[in-house]
Amino acid sequence: MLEKRDFYINGQWVAPAKANDFAVIDPSTEEQCAVISLGDQADTDAAVAAARAAFDSWSQTSKDERMALLKRLLEVYNARSEEMAQAMSMEMGAPINLSRAQQVGAGSWHLDGFIKAFENFSFESDFSATEKTLREPIGVCALITPWNWPMNQIILKAVPALATGCTMVLKPSEVAPLSGLLFAEFVHEAGFPAGVFNLVNGDGVGVGSQLSTHKDVDMVSFTGSTRAGIAISKAAADTLKRVSLELGGKGANIIFEDAAPDAAKAGAIRCFRNSGQSCNAPTRMLVHKSRYDEAVEMAAETARNTHVGPASEEGKHIGPVVSELQFDKIQKLIEVGMSEARLVAGGLGRPDGLNRGYYVKPTVFADVNNDMTIAREEIFGPVLSIIPFDTEEEAIAIANDTPYGLTNYIQSTDDEKRRRVARRLRSGMVETNGSGFGQGSPFGGYKQSGNGREGGVFGLEDFLEVKAVSGWTSN
Repeated sequence: MLEKRDFYINGQWVAPAKANDFAVIDPSTEEQCAVISLGDQADTDAAVAAARAAFDSWSQTSKDERMALLKRLLEVYNARSEEMAQAMSMEMGAPINLSRAQQVGAGSWHLDGFIKAFENFSFESDFSATEKTLREPIGVCALITPWNWPMNQIILKAVPALATGCTMVLKPSEVAPLSGLLFAEFVHEAGFPAGVFNLVNGDGVGVGSQLSTHKDVDMVSFTGSTRAGIAISKAAADTLKRVSLELGGKGANIIFEDAAPDAAKAGAIRCFRNSGQSCNAPTRMLVHKSRYDEAVEMAAETARNTHVGPASEEGKHIGPVVSELQFDKIQKLIEVGMSEARLVAGGLGRPDGLNRGYYVKPTVFADVNNDMTIAREEIFGPVLSIIPFDTEEEAIAIANDTPYGLTNYIQSTDDEKRRRVARRLRSGMVETNGSGFGQGSPFGGYKQSGNGREGGVFGLEDFLEVKAVSGWTSN
């Protein structure tokens, strides 16, 4: 069992101010795989103080200095990628092949994307002949990240903060903290100055709340549930710090009558990826009535053919969900769904042959309407709800009838229709015909899916203040 109780503060690994052990559970086995410590106010204060002390010098370093360190960080990340893959696979249950390719790959892809965006990024612009507009680092940032895509979210926050000259305290999820601790090792090995990057483990009620209310924190960047995002916004209000939020989703995948023949299969696979633990998962499949029966059968068959197994198992499959808490929540919502709609695949309990571990059957409900609980709540598991529609207008109305607005999906061979519908969907992202987003594309949502944007230039701008200076040059 790994013992990882120390925090990374001011360039050193330090013991917590007082003992507060927390067991990290391997979701594939339900056995303890590591022990960390949850921080106290003294630990939070020490980390924020280190970040505050480092800010003046770090914020004044040149772009070239910061670029060199970012490139070195990418080298370290790639050299130690297998360690990172193993850590994420163990802590949150991602199958090892997915962990190597997508969990680790998301981090390196975004880091490379930030380096490219930073290359041509300017911190100064001429507003007029005598006035200059400056973009300056906002200050000390609290970065609070989730367990479902650990490196994706840590990189999307820490790297633009580093690039823009901010200093920071990272609080990774206490459920999956091992990857965050490893990332702190990468930052140290890359040679970033002491105090620029700090890490304190803790839960939301403890370190999360302490960071959100801390008078010396200038910004909170949070990814997680909408409920927690609301709480953080309220906690941060007293100090008027900036809050950037990437929250939940209930994405609609609109399959029109002219969609590709395998659109429903592709949509179900995407829903089940990462065991359904993605905020941008297409969990509501809206299907034109002319394709509805075919789509239901195709999605059900896909669920039945989706293999579920341990994270350590090689091959193409989905692993467990992250914790007992998540497993129980998903089971309760599946039970609710069975009373609301028609179950066509999956259901309650673990898949056959799996008696231990937080494994969920890939589940598909048909004949769902948008007022049902399973159509409105973010289940965060491999559960798909299929809803029929008649017209384009009806599909748009159903897709938008949700408090969320992160990612919607459109399947149609009619280019004009796809563009027309995309303009009317109230979400920060619209993916069409399975075409993925480019490196540096803005990631973020509308409504209760949050605010702010992550990735590329948009992610850099999130960590900057804008200053106007008159009389920069005399006429």
